[in-house]
Amino acid sequence: MDSILVTIILYGVPAILAITLHEAAHGYTARRFGDRTAEMLGRITLNPIKHIDPVGTILVPLALFLMAKFSGGPMLLFGWAKPVPVQPRNFKDPIRNMRWVSAAGPLSNLVMALGWAVIAKLAIQFPGLLGDSLMTMARFGVWFNLLLMALNLLPILPLDGGRILYSFLPWKWAMNYSRTEPYGLIIVVVLAISGVLWLLMKPLMVAGAWLIGVFTGM
Repeated sequence: MDSILVTIILYGVPAILAITLHEAAHGYTARRFGDRTAEMLGRITLNPIKHIDPVGTILVPLALFLMAKFSGGPMLLFGWAKPVPVQPRNFKDPIRNMRWVSAAGPLSNLVMALGWAVIAKLAIQFPGLLGDSLMTMARFGVWFNLLLMALNLLPILPLDGGRILYSFLPWKWAMNYSRTEPYGLIIVVVLAISGVLWLLMKPLMVAGAWLIGVFTGM
């Protein structure tokens, strides 16, 4: 039982950080462009409690982790936090500013993946000082952040990639595209069950890993 608890901590810390900082990045960027909605609701914070969704941040990732742990199957973890409220009408340039607000989440995950990679490299160079547990946490931190980045960059509304694509489309195309948003979660689930989701995410994760390798030499 203790080993399971330790494992949950080793994987849970990077996962919760990845999800909550992703949302905080949205709020911070929105404030930079003039929308203080997230700030007034206390969502621009590193306190994960402010961002945790009981189902998406805790129950779903924990259930997926335990299923993989006891079944011996592949570990495909994902989750979500409470969405950060953003009011584009408060922006000077709603379409262009919303593009950057949407991009801030995946970019924060790429930066976090880079940070965990640096920790992993230090753990390799100083194994006696940092220990295997930190290496396990760091490796998972890299993988999970790249996973979250790739998932959110898919051009499916309401994912960040969908909102980025929306900002580039001509007005009529954008209006038609926006009508797909109510079905976005269903589309993601169908893609996940069919195995296509991983095929779409893999090139983005590989590209992110390549960038990390450029900066860290790993």
